[in-house]
Amino acid sequence: MNPFNDIYERACERKGGESNLRNLLNKPQKEAVLATYSDDVWLEEFTRKIFQSGFYWSVVNSKWDGFREVFWDFSVDKLLYMSPDMYEQRSQDERIIRNFKKVQSIAINCHMIYEVQQEHGSFSELVAHWPSSNIIDLWLMLKKKGNRLGGNTGPFALRALGKDTFLLTKDVETYLRANKLIEGGLQSLKSLKAAQAHFNELQESSGLSMTAISQIIAFSVGDNAIQSV
Repeated sequence: MNPFNDIYERACERKGGESNLRNLLNKPQKEAVLATYSDDVWLEEFTRKIFQSGFYWSVVNSKWDGFREVFWDFSVDKLLYMSPDMYEQRSQDERIIRNFKKVQSIAINCHMIYEVQQEHGSFSELVAHWPSSNIIDLWLMLKKKGNRLGGNTGPFALRALGKDTFLLTKDVETYLRANKLIEGGLQSLKSLKAAQAHFNELQESSGLSMTAISQIIAFSVGDNAIQSV
């Protein structure tokens, strides 16, 4: 019996049919496309997600032109030379959301990307070719080597730019706990490994991307706000 069938059928029913469900699913980018991204794009999206965390996304987005002006379009090459004093000064600029600790993350994540460049040629190459069957190790790398990229922040940034990854949203967590697939802390290594193993199993049985599987699970158990498209 295909373990994914029940999840898929329930999501189809709750979203008004298979066609409606399919229209709601995001498609990850191909590896070849991800590999062509400028590394500046990753720094920008990491920063956007860090500022969106715990804040209204619409407010952050409305300020984003200001962020790009203040931080030189998130140019990794240029920001490597921005001094700590300059970061502190710019954290008070009215064009951005003024939060010094989050502004500091730009410098740290810029250096993380630079270090990856020295080893892999580009940050985009590393991300593009990282296997989704072990995506949690990429999450853990971002958490360890970066700043404020733990929890869902790093994974959300990856998803936003098209990397195929599942997300441990509240709906997905509800599903995993209801099926006794995880216990204890959601971000514990044991839970992450269990979630990865289950998503690998569902991908093998369904042939779908991690992104689609994650969304379908959420649609099968979460608030049913969208009945049709």
